[in-house]
Formats: sequence, C-alpha cells, structure tokens
Amino acid sequence: MKLTMKNILKAVVLVLFTSATTLAHDGHKSKQDSTAQQADTVMTTPTSEADQSEHEHTSEAVSHDAHEKDAHHEKKVTADLADFPTIHPLIVHFAIVLLIVGAILAVVNIYFIKKELAWTAFALVLVGFVAAYLAGRNFHPHTHGLTEHARLVLEQHDFWADWTINIGFIGLLLQGINLFIFKSKRWAMAIVAVVLLGAAYAVAQAGHYGAQLVHIEGVGPQGNFLELEHEH
Repeated sequence: MKLTMKNILKAVVLVLFTSATTLAHDGHKSKQDSTAQQADTVMTTPTSEADQSEHEHTSEAVSHDAHEKDAHHEKKVTADLADFPTIHPLIVHFAIVLLIVGAILAVVNIYFIKKELAWTAFALVLVGFVAAYLAGRNFHPHTHGLTEHARLVLEQHDFWADWTINIGFIGLLLQGINLFIFKSKRWAMAIVAVVLLGAAYAVAQAGHYGAQLVHIEGVGPQGNFLELEHEH
C-alpha cells in the first residue's frame, strides 16, 4: 500500500513537472514567435514604404509624361507656317477673294461713279495681283509622280494662273490710269470693269483646277506629290 501510494505520488510529481516544463517552453516559444513577428513587421515596413514611394514616383512620372503629351498636342492644334508643306494655298486665297471683290466693285461703280469706290477697287486689285504673283511665281510648289490625268489638270491650273497675273496687271494699270488721267469717266470705268471681270474669271478657273488637284487628285495634302524643300 505504501509502495503504491509512493508510486502514485511520483507519477503526479512527474506529470506536474512535465506540464510546467511544457508550459514554460511554450511561453518562451510564443514570446520568441512574437518577437520574430515584430522583427518581420519592422523589416517589412521599410520595404513596403519603399515600394509605395517607388510606385508614387512612377505614377508621378507617368502623369508628368501624359501632361507633357497633352500640352504638346494642345500646342500643335494651331500649326506653324513651317509645318505646312507649302504656303501656296495661304497666299492664293487672297488673290481669289480680292480680285473677285475688286472686279465687283468696279462694275458697281459704273453706276455710282464714286471716287471712294474706285480707290477701294484699286487697292483690292493691287493686293490681289501681288498675292497672285507670289502664289504663281515665288510660292508655286513643284510636283513629282503625278498621274497623266493629274498632269493635265495641273497644266490647266497653271494656264489660268498665268492669265490671272497677266490680266490682273493690265486691269491694275488701267484702273490707275482711270484714277489719275480720266478722273473716273464712265466709259473708262466700264473698260476697267470688263478687264477686271476677266481677271476674276481667270482666278476663279485657276482656283477650280487647284481645288480639283487637291480634293480629287490628292496633290498637296500632307505634302503628297510635292517636292519639299528638304528633298532638294
């Protein structure tokens, strides 16, 4: 009986000791795990902050590039003169409008015989003639690779452009003579008006064939079929 009680007591003591040891070990292990987790958190935090900073920097760079592209796009909405393959169309439209309006004023002034209208017609024809000359001589683009039909259209365009310059010069000269010599006589004004109507018709024909070259034959848009300056 004493031996049995003694064995039971030993077993209880052994169980208690084992339990205490296990608890102490688990507590220490738990403490180590907690410390390790905190260390991992501390080590991970700078990495996360670095990644976040790098991500923000990349986002800012992308946003800056996009803003520059948008600004460049907005800037080029209005093209510079250097962006055009030729400035012939910019000049020739002055000739078209001014010569036609000048001829109309000359015809109207046959009835009114107003010196002011005569001088206005003279000024319009003068500027229109200069524009026609510059467009047909100095700023007339050379072409290459045209189809046979496009070459025929171009010949007609150049033919009427030459007649615009010639008749326009004659009309300008006669209008000046009318103003300074004939003092706006009705018969003189009628002659000038007929000549200026001829110039207006010629520039209208030149404009028609020019529009045909651009919009039907495709000559000119984006420099197509034109000899650009940098190609020489």
